Order: sequence, then structure tokens, then C-alpha cells
Amino acid sequence: MLPRYEKDLSYYKDVNGTKINNMLTWFIDDCGWNTFRVRIFVNPQKKAQGNTDYSVCQDLAYVTALGQRIKTAGAYFMLDFHYSDEWVDALHIQAPVAWQGATADAMADSIAAYTRLVLTTLNEAGATPDLVQVGNEIMYGLCGIKVSPYDNASTNANWPKFLNLLKAGCNTVRELCPNAQIIIHTDHPENASNTRYYYNKLVNGEIDFDIIGLSYYPFWHGYLSTLVSTINNLKTHFPTKDVQIVECAYNFQNWPTSGVKYDTRTTWPCSVEGQYNFVRDLVNALKPLENVNGISYWFPEEAGNGDYVNWNTKTRIVIDPWLNRGFWNETSTTSGHAINKTANVSDSKTAEDVCAPYYMRNFYRTTEDIESVTPAQAPARKILLQGRILIERQGALYDLQGTRQ
Repeated sequence: MLPRYEKDLSYYKDVNGTKINNMLTWFIDDCGWNTFRVRIFVNPQKKAQGNTDYSVCQDLAYVTALGQRIKTAGAYFMLDFHYSDEWVDALHIQAPVAWQGATADAMADSIAAYTRLVLTTLNEAGATPDLVQVGNEIMYGLCGIKVSPYDNASTNANWPKFLNLLKAGCNTVRELCPNAQIIIHTDHPENASNTRYYYNKLVNGEIDFDIIGLSYYPFWHGYLSTLVSTINNLKTHFPTKDVQIVECAYNFQNWPTSGVKYDTRTTWPCSVEGQYNFVRDLVNALKPLENVNGISYWFPEEAGNGDYVNWNTKTRIVIDPWLNRGFWNETSTTSGHAINKTANVSDSKTAEDVCAPYYMRNFYRTTEDIESVTPAQAPARKILLQGRILIERQGALYDLQGTRQ
């Protein structure tokens, strides 16, 4: 939603209260982020009940423009195909209106043709994605074809049809973006056996993908110990597959109620401090796991409904309602939006010590490929520049083999 916020928000402020002029470069330069995830809908439209969901606006033109910005900034572009006109998740697997009523084979053809259209357009615009999700939280199916991540007679017959849909998407991605990493995204990581069963089905069905993508929201999916156990289980059974947390978030106010299964507020209070501690604990828990190579926070740019909303005319609304999971609080139109922080930066506290998005840079591993770069005794950090991982040491740039750039 960043382009919409940039149009209808006063401005964002960093940990020192300074106006952020370019959010993408700020995330990269100040927070050490290197990947931005963007969803795409086939034909964003009014929802079935007739109410407009203002956050469902990512059509091909929107995504192309944002993808160009991401690539120009030197970051990785993760594209999330929903293959629907609106949200797809574990409870909603509807096909786009234009595809509904089609046979399973025709649906697969539509997925292939649409994927080809999108990726061709992005390639020609200089916005080739580096990572591609073929579906969003598709543990229970896609485009109206329902499956179960366990033996279930009522849906088991749909597995061949479902796998055919995935093959149509994955094979087209591989053809049009051969250097992109393909992600299959599921939720419910708290259930290790179902997760393993699901990805076994995909591997046995010869689905071509690279990364197991998981959603992780503690109030729905439980504590970190369970997540880590599931990821370790995936490492055992799928040793060639990387794992990414492609969605995670935590409320800093207004505890969620819909579908909540775990009250984790004794560990992470529903507060700015609780949100910070969640991010810190998540990074620290996943960093040692060799098969985890990415964490994407969901909707970090969230900052209220927009500063110039006219509720009577329903204009300049960015989102409705506010979910309270982003990193910025809602403030007045003229004073900008303050970033969530647990304290002020001081002689004893850095931005990483008080502010979650800054802390996320700690997910980077200081591995031997950094220490092998001459001169080894000088402090170094990994950075992403124009799609390349480089080592910055004392103001100089080196590649991972130690050659100065």
C-alpha cells in the first residue's frame, strides 16, 4: 500500500522524528532490508457483499510501477500472485470472476496465460521479479479447487487438479523468469505433520519450486518454539528447500479477535514494546536455522486510514479498517506519523535497541564469506546493491570472493 500512503499521508518519521523522504531507500539504507513483497490481483473489484476493500487495488499497472521502483532502488522484488480478484487465504480460495465456472484444465490454462501476461509486462518494464509466489496461503486450495493437507476423502480427489494448477503457474514462471526463486506459500505452521504432508504432495507431484513460504502470526499459529520445530522438521524432510517467513506481524494495540487461538500477550504484550519484542525474538530464533533465508513483515507501512479521508464522499481512504500491525502510529495530518519505538535513541541505546524495523537488520548472518574478505580484521556488513550482495568494509565494496568493486 506504500504508493497509496505516499499520496494520502502527510509523511513518515524515523526514530529521531525526522521526515523520511523515500521510504524504499530508507528501509534499505537505515534498516538493512533488501526485499519488498507486492501482491497482485487479476481484476481488483468490489467484494461480494458490495463493500469496497480499499487495500485490494494492486492491478498490473500498480504492480509494474511499484516493481520498477523496487528494482531501481537495488532491492529484491517478491511478487505474490493471488490468482483472484480479491484476498486469497486459507478460508478464501475463490477464482477470479472471469475464470469462474471453467473446468480444471481451462483454469490451468488461464493461470498460465495470466502469469505469462504479468511476467512479460514486468520483464519489458525492467521490473523482473526476483522471487515469485505462485499463490497466497494455498494450503487448502486455489481458484476454487479445494484440497486438504491430510487424507480427506471429500477433497483428496482434487489433488491432481490442484497440482495441475500449480504446474501451470510454476512452469510459466520458470520459463519467463528463469533466475527467479519460486515460492509455495502456506499457513498453519503450528501443525508440522499437515505442513509436511502438503509439501510431500507437491514434491511427489513434481512441482517445480525453490522455497517453502510460511505465514506466522502468533495469535493464530502459536509460539516460536512450535514454529522452530516445524522448520526443523521441514529441514529433515526437504533438505534442498529453503524456508522463508513470507508473512508475519504483531499488533501494537487493539488485540485481534477474529479466529484467535493463542493469547500470547503474557509473552508479547499488545503494545509497542510487545511488537518490538516479538520482532526481536523472531529474528533471534530464526537466524541460527540454516534453511531459513528470509523474513518478510506483513504491511510494515501501515499508518492508519490516510490523513485526508472524507468519510462522507468515501474519498482518499487508504485502508479501512486499521489493523494496528504496522510500524507507524496514527497521528495528525500536519505532524507526520511517528514510528513505533520503546525509548529514545541515546548514548546507551541505538535505533536497533528501540525500534523493530531497525532491529530486523540483525537477521543478516555474519558468516565466513564476510570474514574472508580482505582486510579481514575490519568490521564488515552485507548490503544489497542493484540486485547483488556485496560486502561493505571501511567504505569500500567487495564481492563475496573478496574482489574490490
